[in-house]
This record gives sequence, structure tokens and C-alpha cells, in this order.
Amino acid sequence: MKFWYCWLLAAALCFTGCGRQERREAVSFYKVLSQKGADFAATNALEKDLLGSTKAWCEGITSNGAGRGKQLEENTDSATALSQSAALVSVQLGQFRQALNDQPLKQENVQSVRGNLMKQIMTRQKMLQEVRTALDSSAADFKAFAQSRAYIGDTYPAGIDKLTSMLERYKGPDDVIARAIVDLKAKYKIAAADLGG
Repeated sequence: MKFWYCWLLAAALCFTGCGRQERREAVSFYKVLSQKGADFAATNALEKDLLGSTKAWCEGITSNGAGRGKQLEENTDSATALSQSAALVSVQLGQFRQALNDQPLKQENVQSVRGNLMKQIMTRQKMLQEVRTALDSSAADFKAFAQSRAYIGDTYPAGIDKLTSMLERYKGPDDVIARAIVDLKAKYKIAAADLGG
């Protein structure tokens, strides 16, 4: 009987200890996410503005054509500037991803939260890369149109249709960090006292 009681007590202590370690990691990760939250929200706003502007620019081109002369130059410049902005947003997302990856997490549940965040950020970076590729291709096509004697202003780059199709499905960036903060706080009952130091 004493053996059974000792085994039960040891198991309970182990589970309690493991739970405490998981909670410690969750609180630590919560702090990191809270520190990054405002910057992540600003990056989300930048991404939303960038892709909204890109969509409006594409709609103007599909409605009015690529133009000629100075218009082609302006469209080349716009495509290049939008591509550079997409690269900047992707770099900022990459910095968040790296900050998450740098956290020394060992507990499976907290690792799962991090993995989910990183997966969603990588999906966004992939989309931004596709946007950049279409914009760079369009910039090259605008330049080619400007140098072609055969071009009479009756078409536009294929990349514009690709961008339009991608951006019609775009619903805006989710604030996945804010959601993870709320979930961690609820699951691990994180209180102000836990965040003191």
C-alpha cells in the first residue's frame, strides 16, 4: 500500500512540476509577444495599406491600359516602388519570425503556439514574395513596352492580372500575435503579478 501511495505522490509531483515549467515558458513567451505586439500591428497596417494601394493601382491599369510614354514610365516606377515596399514588409515579418524562433522553448504546447505563429507569418511572406515577383515582372514589361515600336497602348503586363487575382482573395493580415496573447493569457491564467520581472 505504501508503495502505491509513493508512486502516486511521485507522479503527482512530476505532473505538477512539468505543469509549472510549461506555465513559466508560457509566461515568458507571453512577455515576448506583448513586447512585439505594437510593432507587429504596425507591420500589419503597412501590409494592408501596401496591398490595398497595389490593388487600386492594378484596377486603374486594367480599366485604362498601361498607357504610353510618360504613363509607362510612371507605371514602371510605381511597380518598382510597390515591390520595394513588399520587400520591406516581408523583412519586418522575417524579424518577428526570427524573434519567435530565438525563444528557448521546450514545452510542447508552447512550442505549438510558436509553430503556428511562424507558419502564418511564413505564409504571408510567401504571398508577399509572389506579389513582388508579379510587380518586378510588370515593371520589366512596362519598360519593354516603352522601348517597343510595335506597342500601341492596347495591352498591359500579364503580371497585372495575376496581381488582381491574388489581391481579390486577400482579406487583410490577421493580428496573430494579439490572438496568441489572448489565448496564452486565458489558457495559463496569466495575471499582472506574473509579468513583474
